[in-house]
Amino acid sequence: MDARRRRILYRARHRGTHETDLLVGGFVAERIGAMDDAGLASLEAVLDLPDPDLFDWLTGRRAVPAEAETPLLRAMVDWAQARRGVSRG
Repeated sequence: MDARRRRILYRARHRGTHETDLLVGGFVAERIGAMDDAGLASLEAVLDLPDPDLFDWLTGRRAVPAEAETPLLRAMVDWAQARRGVSRG
């Protein structure tokens, strides 16, 4: 794994709260190997989001606001909710 991917994976697994580390880190660990540069840039933008907001969105406690919604974040939310047995819609 190249240095950029290692750095992103580290950031994903060390966000500050254990629960978010598991959710974000799990998604990133599964997908980072197949991501191109644009995907990595999108992922870095998601990792810049505040931890409490990201946790709430991933767990379905709050809907992702339109200004934060991206295809990558939607995929991450869907992934996290599928792991919890939550269906969207």
